[in-house]
Amino acid sequence: MTEKEQILKELYPEDILNNAKELTDGEVKFLKQLDDLLESKYRDSINDHWANATVPEEFFDDMGKLNYFRNPLLFEGREGAKTPSQLFQFFMSYTIARFDVSLVTLLGVHQGLGHNAFLFGGSKEQIAKYIPKLQSHELRTCFALTEPDHGSDVAGGLETTAKFDGENWIINGAKKWIGGANVSDVIPLFAVDVDTGKPKGFIIRPEQDGVDIDVIENKIALRIIPNTNIRLDNVIVKEEDRLQNINSFKDIAKILYSTRAGVSYMATGAMAGALRATLDYVTQRKQFGKEISKYQLIQEKLAMMQGNLAHAISMSAQLARMQENGEYDEVATSTAKMMNALRLRESVAMGRGITGGNGILAEYDIARFFSDAEAVYTYEGTHEINALVIGRALTGDSAFI
Repeated sequence: MTEKEQILKELYPEDILNNAKELTDGEVKFLKQLDDLLESKYRDSINDHWANATVPEEFFDDMGKLNYFRNPLLFEGREGAKTPSQLFQFFMSYTIARFDVSLVTLLGVHQGLGHNAFLFGGSKEQIAKYIPKLQSHELRTCFALTEPDHGSDVAGGLETTAKFDGENWIINGAKKWIGGANVSDVIPLFAVDVDTGKPKGFIIRPEQDGVDIDVIENKIALRIIPNTNIRLDNVIVKEEDRLQNINSFKDIAKILYSTRAGVSYMATGAMAGALRATLDYVTQRKQFGKEISKYQLIQEKLAMMQGNLAHAISMSAQLARMQENGEYDEVATSTAKMMNALRLRESVAMGRGITGGNGILAEYDIARFFSDAEAVYTYEGTHEINALVIGRALTGDSAFI
């Protein structure tokens, strides 16, 4: 057995169809470093952070030090490549989500939605100014699209407005559920140009006059993430801080499409975390004189969790292969997100049921995965919205309204 095969056997024992074998030696070494960091530094405190709704602040800095955008390990044997492989992106998201869903969501908002808002929406000058600092984590960002009264219908329902006065843009309105806005250095925020009726993107900073940000309290899921409300009262934005290539909702949709696959990856990793948490429990918990792992009904549920996970890993890995080849397919990504999130919901329910009363206590990992699955089921397109994307492709009829 090669060193790579040995590491993969230890790192991803639940990958029973061996999708990870296509990773390069360098990618495997990086993923091992990532897993070691999570387990050694954050394992003992992660449930406390979830229960107390606090962020392990060093996580963002630690991920920056890993240099996951440009680490030489990720380009070994991939001469000429400019970005890490899509299969690696899957397994990186998977590895973090297997540990904690809040942490992978925090990173996904920064490296996916936020970073891509600048990459896809910025001018050459804006890309040169911001992208290197976002990739190194010198700057932190988020993604301010969703509003208090608009989620899935935000394409035609943006109420935040932007008015150009001949010199500056004046922004008014509100955003909701914006993860990490309170700790971001720069916020890509979307508003409707009142003169054209078309959405535009703007670079906002939390410390600006007229920007008020507060953290949403009392969540039952993703408690580690500081989701926020943003209120904008006559916020002045210079033209140079307008994202020059965001001029329609189609431009915003490109950002959303680029990250939807990532949510299917997160759902898959969360399934693995739930399975691992349940296995850890059943091999230690005794009832009627023996470990509950020795009972048939328990093993049947564990087998179902593993089966759900094997399907999800394979779907996510194939989606990654397609995107590596430039095949960004809306129906494929919607199918992966819809089905993997649905199977996640099913798996965490089985895991929580197996762990009995202890499964509702925050000191046990399964409670965290059980609760966080509800957020994954909803964000980046609800089950129903993704179903309508698929249904439209099947029938040729749009049933959104």
